[in-house]
Amino acid sequence: MAFSYMTKDGYNRLLEEVNFLENEKRPAISKQIAEARDKGDLSENAEYDAAKEAQGLLEAKIAQLKGLIVNARLIDESQIGTDTVQILNKVTIRNTKTNQTMIYTLTPESEANLKEGKISVHTPIGKGLMGKKKGDTVEITVPSGVMSFEIMNISL
Repeated sequence: MAFSYMTKDGYNRLLEEVNFLENEKRPAISKQIAEARDKGDLSENAEYDAAKEAQGLLEAKIAQLKGLIVNARLIDESQIGTDTVQILNKVTIRNTKTNQTMIYTLTPESEANLKEGKISVHTPIGKGLMGKKKGDTVEITVPSGVMSFEIMNISL
């Protein structure tokens, strides 16, 4: 599995989620299985089948999250500058055709959330902005065509 870069906050959120799943969800599903088992014949017990399926999905989710944690590489936020666009920078860009201004924070893929203005460095826009400087104009190929952006500001 490849390394997964993340911030300390993102790493802590993963730890909290694993803790919640292991200490709250897992016992609740075990209880559901026990209650369904007490109802008799397991071969025709839909509640038991549903609880066992939920248990399998939960264990898969826990394993996935633990894999991310094991392969996590924390980003040293003190080493981030604003001379060029880097991960964790807040970048103000202007679409040169529509004159619309947007502000995005470039994040690791696991922490991207467009509603919060956080885009992954692996998106076309994220990749296109990386390494550029304030005042640069970049042409970025997106699914709908080529877009042109001017980098207005880079901050932390």
